[in-house]
Amino acid sequence: MTNYFHRNLNRMALFTALLAAGLILFYRPFMQIAIANIYLNGIIIGTALFGIGLCFVEMFRLLPEYKWLRTYTSGRAANKMPPRLLRPVALMLRARPARISPANVSGVLEMILNRFDESRESLRYVTNTLIFLGLLGTFWGLILTVGGFAELIGGLNFEDESVLIAMQQGLARPLAGMATAFTSSLLGLAGSLSVGFLGLQVQLAQNAIFRELEDYLSSRARIINDESGEIAALNKNLQRLERAVSEIG
Repeated sequence: MTNYFHRNLNRMALFTALLAAGLILFYRPFMQIAIANIYLNGIIIGTALFGIGLCFVEMFRLLPEYKWLRTYTSGRAANKMPPRLLRPVALMLRARPARISPANVSGVLEMILNRFDESRESLRYVTNTLIFLGLLGTFWGLILTVGGFAELIGGLNFEDESVLIAMQQGLARPLAGMATAFTSSLLGLAGSLSVGFLGLQVQLAQNAIFRELEDYLSSRARIINDESGEIAALNKNLQRLERAVSEIG
Protein backbone atom coordinates (compact mmCIF):
# COMPACT_ATOMS: atom_id res chain seq x y z
CA MET A 1 0.00 0.00 0.00
CA THR A 2 2.84 2.40 0.77
CA ASN A 3 4.05 1.85 -2.80
CA TYR A 4 1.01 3.79 -4.02
CA PHE A 5 1.99 6.71 -1.80
CA HIS A 6 5.58 6.77 -3.05
CA ARG A 7 4.45 6.36 -6.65
CA ASN A 8 2.12 9.35 -6.49
CA LEU A 9 4.67 11.39 -4.55
CA ASN A 10 7.34 10.61 -7.17
CA ARG A 11 4.96 11.77 -9.91
CA MET A 12 4.42 15.03 -8.07
CA ALA A 13 8.15 15.55 -7.55
CA LEU A 14 8.93 14.72 -11.20
CA PHE A 15 6.22 17.05 -12.48
CA THR A 16 7.42 19.88 -10.24
CA ALA A 17 11.03 19.32 -11.32
CA LEU A 18 10.04 19.41 -15.00
CA LEU A 19 8.05 22.56 -14.38
CA ALA A 20 11.01 24.22 -12.66
CA ALA A 21 13.38 23.09 -15.43
CA GLY A 22 11.07 24.54 -18.07
CA LEU A 23 10.93 27.87 -16.26
CA ILE A 24 14.74 27.94 -16.04
CA LEU A 25 15.20 27.09 -19.71
CA PHE A 26 12.62 29.62 -20.86
CA TYR A 27 13.40 32.24 -18.25
CA ARG A 28 13.47 35.21 -20.63
CA PRO A 29 10.11 34.49 -22.36
CA PHE A 30 8.56 33.75 -18.98
CA MET A 31 9.73 37.07 -17.55
CA GLN A 32 8.41 38.89 -20.60
CA ILE A 33 5.03 37.26 -20.03
CA ALA A 34 5.11 38.03 -16.30
CA ILE A 35 5.99 41.72 -16.64
CA ALA A 36 3.19 42.35 -19.15
CA ASN A 37 1.09 43.09 -16.07
CA ILE A 38 3.34 42.60 -13.10
CA TYR A 39 0.62 43.03 -10.47
CA LEU A 40 -2.04 40.67 -11.79
CA ASN A 41 0.43 38.13 -13.17
CA GLY A 42 2.35 38.25 -9.91
CA ILE A 43 -0.83 37.38 -8.01
CA ILE A 44 -1.50 34.49 -10.39
CA ILE A 45 2.04 33.14 -10.05
CA GLY A 46 1.92 33.48 -6.27
CA THR A 47 -1.44 31.67 -6.10
CA ALA A 48 -0.07 28.86 -8.28
CA LEU A 49 2.99 28.46 -6.05
CA PHE A 50 0.74 28.40 -2.99
CA GLY A 51 -1.43 25.71 -4.59
CA ILE A 52 1.60 23.58 -5.48
CA GLY A 53 2.91 23.81 -1.92
CA LEU A 54 -0.55 22.98 -0.54
CA CYS A 55 -0.68 19.82 -2.68
CA PHE A 56 2.59 18.59 -1.20
CA VAL A 57 1.38 19.42 2.32
CA GLU A 58 -1.81 17.40 1.77
CA MET A 59 0.24 14.55 0.33
CA PHE A 60 2.58 14.34 3.31
CA ARG A 61 -0.40 14.49 5.67
CA LEU A 62 -1.50 11.17 4.21
CA LEU A 63 1.70 9.41 5.24
CA PRO A 64 0.62 8.79 8.88
CA GLU A 65 -2.71 7.47 7.59
CA TYR A 66 -0.86 4.98 5.37
CA LYS A 67 1.38 3.85 8.19
CA TRP A 68 -1.47 3.38 10.67
CA LEU A 69 -3.65 1.46 8.21
CA ARG A 70 -0.76 -0.78 7.18
CA THR A 71 0.00 -1.54 10.84
CA TYR A 72 -3.64 -2.22 11.65
CA THR A 73 -4.42 -4.44 8.66
CA SER A 74 -1.29 -6.52 9.27
CA GLY A 75 -2.61 -7.50 12.71
CA ARG A 76 -0.03 -5.62 14.71
CA ALA A 77 -0.94 -3.31 17.56
CA ALA A 78 -1.50 0.25 16.37
CA ASN A 79 -1.31 2.26 19.55
CA LYS A 80 -0.77 5.59 17.90
CA MET A 81 -3.95 7.13 16.58
CA PRO A 82 -3.96 8.47 13.04
CA PRO A 83 -3.84 12.26 13.12
CA ARG A 84 -6.82 13.23 11.03
CA LEU A 85 -8.80 11.31 8.45
CA LEU A 86 -8.92 7.78 9.85
CA ARG A 87 -9.41 8.73 13.50
CA PRO A 88 -13.13 7.73 13.56
CA VAL A 89 -12.25 4.33 12.08
CA ALA A 90 -9.52 3.82 14.65
CA LEU A 91 -11.90 4.62 17.49
CA MET A 92 -14.59 2.24 16.21
CA LEU A 93 -12.22 -0.61 15.36
CA ARG A 94 -10.04 -0.31 18.44
CA ALA A 95 -11.34 -3.63 19.83
CA ARG A 96 -10.64 -5.47 16.52
CA PRO A 97 -14.12 -6.97 16.06
CA ALA A 98 -14.16 -10.36 14.36
CA ARG A 99 -17.43 -9.61 12.59
CA ILE A 100 -18.82 -6.33 11.25
CA SER A 101 -22.29 -5.84 9.86
CA PRO A 102 -22.57 -4.59 6.26
CA ALA A 103 -24.51 -1.54 7.46
CA ASN A 104 -21.62 -0.51 9.69
CA VAL A 105 -19.12 -1.05 6.86
CA SER A 106 -21.18 1.13 4.53
CA GLY A 107 -21.48 3.86 7.15
CA VAL A 108 -17.76 3.90 7.92
CA LEU A 109 -16.76 4.00 4.26
CA GLU A 110 -19.20 6.79 3.49
CA MET A 111 -17.89 8.82 6.42
CA ILE A 112 -14.26 8.39 5.33
CA LEU A 113 -15.14 9.27 1.74
CA ASN A 114 -16.79 12.49 2.92
CA ARG A 115 -13.72 13.36 4.98
CA PHE A 116 -11.50 12.81 1.92
CA ASP A 117 -13.71 15.10 -0.15
CA GLU A 118 -13.61 17.80 2.52
CA SER A 119 -9.83 17.64 2.70
CA ARG A 120 -9.59 18.46 -1.02
CA GLU A 121 -11.85 21.52 -0.86
CA SER A 122 -8.90 23.89 -0.47
CA LEU A 123 -7.20 22.44 -3.57
CA ARG A 124 -10.34 22.83 -5.62
CA TYR A 125 -10.71 26.40 -4.39
CA VAL A 126 -7.15 27.28 -5.43
CA THR A 127 -7.73 25.76 -8.88
CA ASN A 128 -10.95 27.72 -9.36
CA THR A 129 -9.24 30.88 -8.12
CA LEU A 130 -6.53 30.53 -10.77
CA ILE A 131 -9.15 30.12 -13.48
CA PHE A 132 -11.00 33.17 -12.16
CA LEU A 133 -7.83 35.28 -12.10
CA GLY A 134 -7.05 34.27 -15.68
CA LEU A 135 -10.54 35.28 -16.82
CA LEU A 136 -10.31 38.50 -14.83
CA GLY A 137 -7.09 39.38 -16.62
CA THR A 138 -8.68 38.54 -19.97
CA PHE A 139 -11.62 40.90 -19.47
CA TRP A 140 -9.39 43.54 -17.94
CA GLY A 141 -7.09 43.40 -20.96
CA LEU A 142 -10.03 43.55 -23.37
CA ILE A 143 -11.37 46.61 -21.60
CA LEU A 144 -7.98 48.31 -21.87
CA THR A 145 -7.72 47.31 -25.54
CA VAL A 146 -11.17 48.58 -26.50
CA GLY A 147 -10.71 51.77 -24.50
CA GLY A 148 -7.28 52.36 -26.01
CA PHE A 149 -8.55 51.95 -29.58
CA ALA A 150 -11.51 54.23 -28.88
CA GLU A 151 -9.22 56.89 -27.45
CA LEU A 152 -6.78 56.48 -30.32
CA ILE A 153 -9.36 56.80 -33.08
CA GLY A 154 -11.10 59.67 -31.33
CA GLY A 155 -7.90 61.66 -31.04
CA LEU A 156 -6.60 61.21 -34.59
CA ASN A 157 -6.65 64.06 -37.06
CA PHE A 158 -6.52 62.50 -40.51
CA GLU A 159 -5.83 65.85 -42.14
CA ASP A 160 -2.53 66.06 -40.32
CA GLU A 161 0.46 64.66 -42.16
CA SER A 162 1.88 63.12 -38.98
CA VAL A 163 -1.22 60.99 -38.40
CA LEU A 164 0.74 57.78 -38.90
CA ILE A 165 3.23 58.77 -36.23
CA ALA A 166 0.42 59.63 -33.82
CA MET A 167 -1.28 56.32 -34.59
CA GLN A 168 1.93 54.45 -33.97
CA GLN A 169 2.43 56.17 -30.64
CA GLY A 170 -1.20 55.64 -29.63
CA LEU A 171 -1.11 51.90 -30.22
CA ALA A 172 0.92 51.34 -27.05
CA ARG A 173 -2.10 51.26 -24.73
CA PRO A 174 -4.25 48.86 -26.82
CA LEU A 175 -1.29 46.52 -27.29
CA ALA A 176 -0.59 46.60 -23.55
CA GLY A 177 -4.21 45.63 -22.96
CA MET A 178 -3.93 42.70 -25.35
CA ALA A 179 -0.72 41.62 -23.63
CA THR A 180 -2.50 41.68 -20.27
CA ALA A 181 -5.39 39.61 -21.64
CA PHE A 182 -3.26 36.92 -23.25
CA THR A 183 -0.59 36.60 -20.56
CA SER A 184 -3.03 36.43 -17.65
CA SER A 185 -5.10 33.80 -19.45
CA LEU A 186 -1.98 31.78 -20.20
CA LEU A 187 -0.67 31.94 -16.64
CA GLY A 188 -4.08 31.25 -15.11
CA LEU A 189 -4.69 28.17 -17.24
CA ALA A 190 -1.14 26.88 -16.76
CA GLY A 191 -1.39 27.36 -13.00
CA SER A 192 -4.78 25.67 -12.75
CA LEU A 193 -3.54 22.70 -14.81
CA SER A 194 -0.44 22.36 -12.63
CA VAL A 195 -2.34 22.51 -9.35
CA GLY A 196 -5.04 20.25 -10.81
CA PHE A 197 -2.51 17.57 -11.78
CA LEU A 198 -0.88 17.61 -8.35
CA GLY A 199 -4.30 17.57 -6.71
CA LEU A 200 -5.17 14.52 -8.80
CA GLN A 201 -2.16 12.70 -7.35
CA VAL A 202 -3.39 13.53 -3.86
CA GLN A 203 -6.80 12.14 -4.76
CA LEU A 204 -5.25 8.94 -6.15
CA ALA A 205 -3.31 8.49 -2.91
CA GLN A 206 -6.52 8.95 -0.91
CA ASN A 207 -8.28 6.44 -3.15
CA ALA A 208 -5.55 3.91 -2.39
CA ILE A 209 -6.22 4.33 1.33
CA PHE A 210 -9.95 4.05 0.76
CA ARG A 211 -9.66 0.89 -1.32
CA GLU A 212 -7.37 -0.75 1.24
CA LEU A 213 -9.78 0.11 4.05
CA GLU A 214 -12.74 -1.06 1.98
CA ASP A 215 -11.10 -4.42 1.26
CA TYR A 216 -10.17 -4.89 4.92
CA LEU A 217 -13.65 -4.08 6.25
CA SER A 218 -15.39 -6.11 3.53
CA SER A 219 -13.33 -9.18 4.40
CA ARG A 220 -14.69 -8.98 7.95
CA ALA A 221 -18.27 -8.15 7.08
CA ARG A 222 -20.75 -10.92 7.78
CA ILE A 223 -24.45 -10.88 7.03
CA ILE A 224 -26.23 -11.72 10.27
CA ASN A 225 -29.13 -14.04 9.51
CA ASP A 226 -31.89 -13.67 12.09
CA GLU A 227 -34.30 -16.01 10.31
CA SER A 228 -33.56 -18.97 12.62
CA GLY A 229 -34.18 -16.85 15.72
CA GLU A 230 -37.49 -15.63 14.34
CA ILE A 231 -38.61 -19.20 13.57
CA ALA A 232 -37.71 -20.35 17.08
CA ALA A 233 -39.68 -17.48 18.61
CA LEU A 234 -42.66 -18.28 16.37
CA ASN A 235 -42.62 -21.98 17.38
CA LYS A 236 -42.46 -21.01 21.03
CA ASN A 237 -45.49 -18.75 20.65
CA LEU A 238 -47.40 -21.51 18.84
CA GLN A 239 -46.68 -23.93 21.68
CA ARG A 240 -47.97 -21.43 24.21
CA LEU A 241 -51.11 -20.93 22.13
CA GLU A 242 -51.71 -24.70 21.93
CA ARG A 243 -51.34 -25.08 25.70
CA ALA A 244 -53.75 -22.22 26.30
CA VAL A 245 -56.32 -23.77 23.93
CA SER A 246 -55.98 -27.20 25.55
CA GLU A 247 -56.49 -25.73 29.02
CA ILE A 248 -59.66 -23.95 27.91
CA GLY A 249 -61.01 -27.13 26.31
